[in-house]
Amino acid sequence: MLQGTGSDVGKSLIVAGLARAFARRGLAVRPFKPQNMSNNAAVTADGGEIGRAQALQARAAGVPPTVHMNPVLLKPQSEVGSQVVVQGRVVGNARAREYQGWKPRLMEAVLDSFARLRAEADLVLVEGAGSPAEVNLRVGDIANMGFARRADVPVVLVGDIDRGGVIAQVVGTRAVIDPADAAMVAGFLVNKFRGDPTLFADGMAFIAERTGWPALGLVPHLAEAARLPAEDAVALGAHPARGSGARVAVPVLPRISNFDDLDPLKLEPGVDLVMVRPGEPLPVCDLVVLPGSKATVADLAALRREGWDVDILAHARRGGRVLGLCGGYQMLGRRVSDPDGVEGPPAAVDGLGLLDVETVLTGAKVLRPVAGTTAVDGVSFAGYEMHVGVTRGPDRARPMLRLGDGTEDGAVSADGLVCGAYAHGFFADDRQRAAWLARLGAAPSDLGYEAEVERVLDRLADHLERHLDLDRLLTLAR
Repeated sequence: MLQGTGSDVGKSLIVAGLARAFARRGLAVRPFKPQNMSNNAAVTADGGEIGRAQALQARAAGVPPTVHMNPVLLKPQSEVGSQVVVQGRVVGNARAREYQGWKPRLMEAVLDSFARLRAEADLVLVEGAGSPAEVNLRVGDIANMGFARRADVPVVLVGDIDRGGVIAQVVGTRAVIDPADAAMVAGFLVNKFRGDPTLFADGMAFIAERTGWPALGLVPHLAEAARLPAEDAVALGAHPARGSGARVAVPVLPRISNFDDLDPLKLEPGVDLVMVRPGEPLPVCDLVVLPGSKATVADLAALRREGWDVDILAHARRGGRVLGLCGGYQMLGRRVSDPDGVEGPPAAVDGLGLLDVETVLTGAKVLRPVAGTTAVDGVSFAGYEMHVGVTRGPDRARPMLRLGDGTEDGAVSADGLVCGAYAHGFFADDRQRAAWLARLGAAPSDLGYEAEVERVLDRLADHLERHLDLDRLLTLAR
């Protein structure tokens, strides 16, 4: 089990790299994360949803993702509450304090899923969440040491030297956790090192002496890893704008979800992808993308607070293109209603009015892979749907997508410049992305997105092979 001294220390990518490395040795590998908190989710082969990181790790291991790889997924809807997904299905909403009382029964689902994966694998690579040093959350814990103790899984602690203070991170974790939890730790590794590794040899020795945990490796920073899909919204501002090419602007809303839709655009050399943060105006651009949202009504209010609604309407009046994806599609309509309080208190609010449609947030959650063509030009695509709500209105007569099952998705404005749909993931399709770039006047690209993800996963595995003793890790895994 890989646990971290904090969030975003690189656990997810280390698990992905190890999954690819061990799978290449011929082992049956499965990734597992007992509890994840993310609004960036993936649809699984068995019809549920899990964190996007576990889907990438499954890909690295060469197996289809299943709901058992992430049995508890928390999807934040407010500062203090989340939707709770158990083994792929929504079971309810819980405020942070209320959720603590759910944990004993959730542990049983976690152990059930872990047992299923263990039965079919040579090696299960488990990813913790946050940090075991959050001792205020230790009672009833299902994400870190609580799981490790119940399942008797040895732990490797990961520290991040890039953010500074890694000696205090690791030594401090040893100082605050319970001795029985500390006994589960089989060693530590330090991630994201830059520079001459010999300069930190004394640091590694100091940590080992103070903690009693063996040093398992110093992993240098791998810049290429940033080309892999990110799960944490913290990464949304991590890439610099290019300042040239077709400019695509994306307002970063508080409950942004499924933002990996944007990853292929980020890698396109002819695209300047601008993630617009709170407090910043929407720049002059060729395309505005309104991404998915876990709380459409609340994010509409946030969009208006930032003044981005005025910017988007001005952009549309100038003849600029606007694309709404899932929740963003709902925002483009005339009205969004949540009569049953699916995403928060019951409400009905005006949308941006750029599409003549209205949405009611009701009914069962739709989780399914989709494929088809864009209605305007017949270019094929593949992706997935993950949404609650039904959208109707006159602009639905001009669908954005025609699906392979004969149904249609989305709507297009009369002038063809504003469109939206529920489908996610179609920019990952090279054909569909090329068609969009042509509309924006961007230079053609030879980027093969899926092949690039595979290439970087292999590079990540090679990197870990060089800097970690994988045979020792296998021994520690018993």
